[in-house]
Amino acid sequence: MSNNVRKALSAYQKNTVDVAIAAATPHQLIVMLFDGAMAAISQAKINLENGDVRNKGLMVGKAVSIIEEGLKGALDKTVGGELTQSLDDLYEYMLYKLLQANFYNRVTDLEEVYGLLVGLRESWVSIGAKQELSNSESQPAILSSKV
Repeated sequence: MSNNVRKALSAYQKNTVDVAIAAATPHQLIVMLFDGAMAAISQAKINLENGDVRNKGLMVGKAVSIIEEGLKGALDKTVGGELTQSLDDLYEYMLYKLLQANFYNRVTDLEEVYGLLVGLRESWVSIGAKQELSNSESQPAILSSKV
């Protein structure tokens, strides 16, 4: 594939993501963050299994950023009570496990965090579907207005 084709494809993908983000509800943005973190972890696992330590580290770093700055950063700790605190604690645990996976090259840690994200994503999607059914315009209380 030529450099020009790669640049065009990259620009198209970036534009597609930008449009999706602009049109997304706060709830959908959180789902996108889960998807991004899970994709980065999947890529990190593939890179680790192929012995590509450099790219494994880059992908773990990407997952860490998404969880820390996106998911954890979207929590509104002034509301949500125990649920918000539990999510914050779970995100901290995931960050710890990702750092361990990166340092010790452990696939099992990557798989554990991936599994946790899958469960949270499924719950989040379920909440969104229920909200759409009830035509509620309000965002979940645990979501910060920063999203």
